[in-house]
Amino acid sequence: MADKRKESLSRALVFVPVLARHASASDDHGRAGGHHSPEERKVEAAGLAEAIELNVLEARIVQVANPKPATLFGSGKVEELAELVRQQSAELVVVDHFVSPVQQRNLEKAWNCKVLDRTGLILEIFGKRARTREGRLQVELAHLSYQKGRLVRAWTHLERQRGGGGGGASFVGGPGEAQIELDRRMIQTRIDAIRKELAQVVKTRELHRAGRRKVPYPVVAIVGYTNAGKSTLFNRITGAGVLAQDQVFATLDPTMREVKLPSGRRIILSDTVGFISDLPTMLVAAFRATLEEVVEADLILHVRDISHPETEAQRLDVEQVLSGLDIDMTPAERHVLEVWNKIDLLSPVTREEALAAVRFNEQSPRCVSAITGEGIDELLSAIDERLGVDDTYLTLVLPAYEGQLLAWLHANAEILERSVDDDGETRVNVRIAAEKRGRLLAQLQSRRLRVE
Repeated sequence: MADKRKESLSRALVFVPVLARHASASDDHGRAGGHHSPEERKVEAAGLAEAIELNVLEARIVQVANPKPATLFGSGKVEELAELVRQQSAELVVVDHFVSPVQQRNLEKAWNCKVLDRTGLILEIFGKRARTREGRLQVELAHLSYQKGRLVRAWTHLERQRGGGGGGASFVGGPGEAQIELDRRMIQTRIDAIRKELAQVVKTRELHRAGRRKVPYPVVAIVGYTNAGKSTLFNRITGAGVLAQDQVFATLDPTMREVKLPSGRRIILSDTVGFISDLPTMLVAAFRATLEEVVEADLILHVRDISHPETEAQRLDVEQVLSGLDIDMTPAERHVLEVWNKIDLLSPVTREEALAAVRFNEQSPRCVSAITGEGIDELLSAIDERLGVDDTYLTLVLPAYEGQLLAWLHANAEILERSVDDDGETRVNVRIAAEKRGRLLAQLQSRRLRVE
């Protein structure tokens, strides 16, 4: 059954250009991912293609000594790859690199099949993953911005959307400059309309955020490389049913849940879209409204797949995006807490090495397994500690009849120590968040109870 379904999918080849060092250094649009090995890039690119349900026949690394403006690859390589396309009867080729409109048109002509570059591929994935109205608007905005620069080849698609009505003559024969300019204006009109809608979304989101500030609950945002296990961790902590699958960008729209920490502190935990190397600039810009939850967060959990062979390269990619959002990644800021996830996938030796590395890491990361639950209690305590720098420690003496106040303390503070003396009075040592300290002191004053 699975084989039959695979046969029904579009047949695709994935080419991963590896530019010579001197060329890539001057290539503004190329894969910046000098952190990632060509082999890992190939695996990731094939995974991205499979995410939009393509039948990946083969993924191949292609060395490019000198990128050609017309085709990216040299003429001999273009012919060699054209033969592979013919042999495999491929319907689509994914090029894991920026491909200009001219290069795309020339390659499609040479290979006689559709060509999709990395930006276009990621846009396709986001288009399939968006579920909310906001998410779909953001993807459409990014897609239109991408398409606007490719009208030299995209006019027929736009013509089909118009339904072929009106004017007649302009739809017969080849598209002239006037037709392309008309399409460009149509796209710009839609872009302007989307931006107005998204501006309203930002206002609504800010109203919600202002409401949370009045509560006030600290916001903890989960970020990380796509497929690092963010949603699985979110579900483990909150008990929510957020989609958590072994695929890239399984979560696109942000999700929030209330969580109670060991101290009684309540927080808002936010799961956000996963990052990836060379995330298209237009997507980062389009999703800035969503990422504002990260910018405004009191604490960011940077979830890393510590079992991945290129976990360090993925860390650098995430930090690059966060730095672009003006988030200070220096450990001294204590704004980011690293979470090393998937320790259950490590071998015993590698696991010991990871645990040893934690002790010498200035960012004091926490090792967890979102699947098994290992390390989750320690993580929650670490979150509590980071958020509790202004907490107050109090020793209270409560009469036996103050059961209601004692219950309030259990619900809103952390009971560090509790004892009952011979007179039936309860002595409790508590840690309470700064925002709740005033409420507690007011209750003590109204009851004429003392603080030791």
